[in-house]
Amino acid sequence: MKLDRRTALAGAAAAFALPLAAAVPARADARRQSLVDSCLETARKVLTGKDFPDAARNMTTARGVLIMPELVQGGFIVGAAGGRGILMARSNPGDWSPPAFYNMGSGSLGLQIGAKVSEIVFIVRTEKGLTALIDHKFKFGAEAGVTMVAVGIGMEGASTAAVGADIVAYSNSAGLFAGASIEGSYLDADSDWNALYYGQGATAKSIVLDRRYTNPGAEPIRQFMAQW
Repeated sequence: MKLDRRTALAGAAAAFALPLAAAVPARADARRQSLVDSCLETARKVLTGKDFPDAARNMTTARGVLIMPELVQGGFIVGAAGGRGILMARSNPGDWSPPAFYNMGSGSLGLQIGAKVSEIVFIVRTEKGLTALIDHKFKFGAEAGVTMVAVGIGMEGASTAAVGADIVAYSNSAGLFAGASIEGSYLDADSDWNALYYGQGATAKSIVLDRRYTNPGAEPIRQFMAQW
């Protein structure tokens, strides 16, 4: 009876522990999956909405896309901006990579008092632009040989301005770009989030270019992007 009782207790403990163990990765991935889902909503709004008719046209020849669903900017004397997003690359029409996680941030003097939240879609139009984002930390305004055009809601001449640009940024907040406040901001791959979402060893290059990793949670945004 004692053996049976110990066996029963061990079995009950194992049955109790297994759901907890399985729940840990699920909770760990919840934040990353939420970001991917938010990026999908931002992509739908910017790329297929009426505010940016040029965005869909630029997507037809895009090499990649970086989506920031929430960039928070604010401060008093010293301002700061920050947010997380995803980078995806296209190898052929309709064939988009899984998303790699990226951080965006900056620090500057003299930003306006208060805070501002913006959604931004960066359309990467050239191989040079995509390589710059993947190879190292990318700094706006300081990246040699890479040009970027920023477009906010209501800004005219977006199509003309984008000609020859490596990266075109579309934001739902015209004010974010009005004062060129994105100058000096940086983009960098988030190694920790990539490893947590895909597994150890996952890097931006291995996800976006080599396609060595995948996650079922990324399929909805890949399917949406497949229209280009």
